[in-house]
Amino acid sequence: MSENINENILRIRQKISKAALKSGRRPEDVKLIAAVKKVPVEKIMEAIDAGVIDIGENRVQDAVVKFSEIGNLAKWHFIGHLQRNKVKYIVPFTEIIHSVDSFRLAFEINKQAKKINKIQKIFLEVNISGEESKFGFSSNEILEKLKEMSELKNISIEGLMTLPPMEVEKEAARKFFKRLRDIFENIKIKKIPHVNMSYLSMGMTNDFEVAIEEGANMVRIGTGIFGFREVKK
Repeated sequence: MSENINENILRIRQKISKAALKSGRRPEDVKLIAAVKKVPVEKIMEAIDAGVIDIGENRVQDAVVKFSEIGNLAKWHFIGHLQRNKVKYIVPFTEIIHSVDSFRLAFEINKQAKKINKIQKIFLEVNISGEESKFGFSSNEILEKLKEMSELKNISIEGLMTLPPMEVEKEAARKFFKRLRDIFENIKIKKIPHVNMSYLSMGMTNDFEVAIEEGANMVRIGTGIFGFREVKK
């Protein structure tokens, strides 16, 4: 992997293009999110200058700081676990919250969005592997919960998101991606009011090509763009 962020992005886009074409879709229909956990502002700006304007942050405090410095040069996505008491800090500037994993969280997002007269776009996180260590709705409850949340007027459910087990190889992750795509397509068919199944957010640096082949149209790439980052505990 190059230390040149622009070169890394070109390489990632080539792989996205190949995977999209393999699955019979247009490369431009797959949206690249730069995952910027532990990435300094200057490197994020390099990615933006290279054409990646969709920026995903995992931590609320970091998202607020980075937005204060970069502002509307980027479209901001929140991709990490979100606590209800921190929702108010990110709703004002976040394009999509990817990780809605409970009705209570959706209710709080709706409440904070209503205060500023905003319709907040969200994805529902599905724990497709059933791991106890992961957040998200189970595959068995997602439809029922989605119907409940569709009644909230200041959120718009735009898609689904998942994380496969961390330890599996990318080919082994394929079955999890396929399972979420099946759920996604089943929800689409039902045409639930106020639910737009526009995005299937799945796939990161190690497995995004397989995710695209199985239907992802949004991928979250951090290491593939910025290299390995030291994570301090």
